[in-house]
Amino acid sequence: MSKPAVSQPASQLSRADLEALWIPFTPNRAFKAKPRLLTKAEGMHYWSDDGRKVLDACAGLWCVNAGHGRREIAEAVHRQLQHCDFAPAFQMAHPAAFELANRLTKLTPGLDHVFFTNSGSESVDTAMKIVLAYHRARGEGHRTRFISREKAYHGVGIGGTALGGIGNNRKAFGALLAGVDHLPHTLDIEHNAFSRGLPKHGVHLADALERLVTLHDASTIAAVIVEPISGSAGVILPPVGYLQRLREICDKHGILLIFDEVITGFGRLGAPFALQEFGVTPDIITAAKGLTNGTIPMGAVFVRTGIYDAFMQGPENLIELFHGYTYSAHPVACAAALASLYIYNHEGLLTRAKELAPHWENAAHALKGTKHVIDVRNYGLIAGIELAPVPGRAMTRAFELFVKCFERGMLTRVTGDILALSPPLIVEKAQIEEIFSMIADVLKTID
Repeated sequence: MSKPAVSQPASQLSRADLEALWIPFTPNRAFKAKPRLLTKAEGMHYWSDDGRKVLDACAGLWCVNAGHGRREIAEAVHRQLQHCDFAPAFQMAHPAAFELANRLTKLTPGLDHVFFTNSGSESVDTAMKIVLAYHRARGEGHRTRFISREKAYHGVGIGGTALGGIGNNRKAFGALLAGVDHLPHTLDIEHNAFSRGLPKHGVHLADALERLVTLHDASTIAAVIVEPISGSAGVILPPVGYLQRLREICDKHGILLIFDEVITGFGRLGAPFALQEFGVTPDIITAAKGLTNGTIPMGAVFVRTGIYDAFMQGPENLIELFHGYTYSAHPVACAAALASLYIYNHEGLLTRAKELAPHWENAAHALKGTKHVIDVRNYGLIAGIELAPVPGRAMTRAFELFVKCFERGMLTRVTGDILALSPPLIVEKAQIEEIFSMIADVLKTID
């Protein structure tokens, strides 16, 4: 058998070569007619199959926080593969899992225990099961309802899909789970367009939770789950005081609060997690993406001690939580995560976004008044550029911007009529200028 190829230029791939792969969240027929392939990555850049250098303005998929091709991670993974390539997670463990758990929980004050998964989607479904089992362990098994938000994205598991509030992500899959309701989203362009940082208007939207409590009764509600900043829906920010108000209402009614920090975790906002940045401590955090700098699939669920302790009852020889994955705390994933944490700490990346945020914000808001731009939203090193939709053809203008930016040498992220940006945290000011300058230039060419 010949050695596997690292990559193959698109020019050498026939349409038949492309057919076996079912690509996620992608119009497969259109893509395969004109594929966009990436074959190499280093630092702030990808290289396309035709040799073009492509500036990464979205950290791969919100995950490559320390930049591409980090030698420290590659070497750690290589060493781990040679030393211990796999260890069973049930009834056994390996030292790196404990080391990683201890290092991670230092970044999540108030949440002292972590359960490892393989993705953000698995983290959300795991959090849901922990919540339900927690209430049952406390004699409140009647608390089974989850409250999410419109426009929410919580992964693609059956639980996360039910929690999600983006119509296209739900409509093909039937009734999903019973017992899920949704708060209104916080996007309000009429009152908050071109806000710099958190919008001032909209804290009252959190009070919709009180209405749902009245409708369903607090005794039936297990948890509220929100993204501190909604990324996949197009960078939707919480109004000033909104997350604090949710925390207050949850405390009042004995409802757990979950932060989905799959995107906001590991420095994206200028702090290790949104819990530090916004001064609100949830009961549970779901995480993934930046945990391993995007190199090895891994996720995590952080819980406060009181939740963990509720399970640690009864005979000590009995399993406390009948849940887990074959690859929970996989040794190679742990090695990648530990190396990523070393880089984040050694290079100050967990807080670097705060230093760059003013420059990022000014560059983003310089697009105000540019053709088609109806809103700019930003926080830390995240930005959403919302475009006026083409009448009768929603979601086409931003996609054209995405494609043309790629053709000119920059990778962005498109969601609906919004261009979402989240570069690696190693981005330099000159590259920030390059990102927004290119967007402005390309917008001039779009009808």
